[in-house]
Amino acid sequence: MPITQSAKKAIRGSLRKKAFNDQRKKTMKEIIKKIEKVVKTDKKEAAKMLSGAFQAIDKAAQKGVIKKNNAANKKSRLSKLIK
Repeated sequence: MPITQSAKKAIRGSLRKKAFNDQRKKTMKEIIKKIEKVVKTDKKEAAKMLSGAFQAIDKAAQKGVIKKNNAANKKSRLSKLIK
């Protein structure tokens, strides 16, 4: 357990950041799974959803939730899946 006041404050801040990061990662994963499910039936609909997925992936990379190359790989695989 933290003892000093600054350590307690750091814990609160890190929990807040973790909540935001977890939410961003969850959103990204959900939209990717949704696209992978839709692409089996309707590729045109999946292509429309692609920009939303790219946005979620880019935002996660920008905020440091995932790394830049990981984001590039995810985007590449989604694009390849739709074509």
